[in-house]
Amino acid sequence: MRHNLGYRKLNKTSEHRKALFKNMLNSLIKYEQIVTTLPKAKELKPQIDKVITIGKKNDLHNKKKLFSKLQNQFSVKKVFDELSKRYSKRKGGYSRVLKAGFRTGDDAPMAVIELVDRNTEAKKIDKPKKVEADNKEKTKAATK
Repeated sequence: MRHNLGYRKLNKTSEHRKALFKNMLNSLIKYEQIVTTLPKAKELKPQIDKVITIGKKNDLHNKKKLFSKLQNQFSVKKVFDELSKRYSKRKGGYSRVLKAGFRTGDDAPMAVIELVDRNTEAKKIDKPKKVEADNKEKTKAATK
């Protein structure tokens, strides 16, 4: 019988799995939408929901608890400042998993995991403003 075997090992060691989900949680909090394989997304969904639930109760103990889990000050700050206020009326179900076809190469099932009512501008956090810099260089070259 399969009692108490309720998580996927994903063919990784426990340390690797723990680091993988820590990195995925930080990315999901930062960008509010990530693309990954379907089993990883299904395993990540309960974890991000628990992180946001912990963030709704704003006290020092929960901040330390989240920092020990995420180990990223930016992520902890965003959970307590933005996400907890955004989902204050919602009792659960802060994220969703959408199937996104199959990956070329190994044909792995892909999925998009995103936060419900997400900020669409969060995807552009690390994008360099290359277009503006290129336009400035072109105008300088044209004036010379």
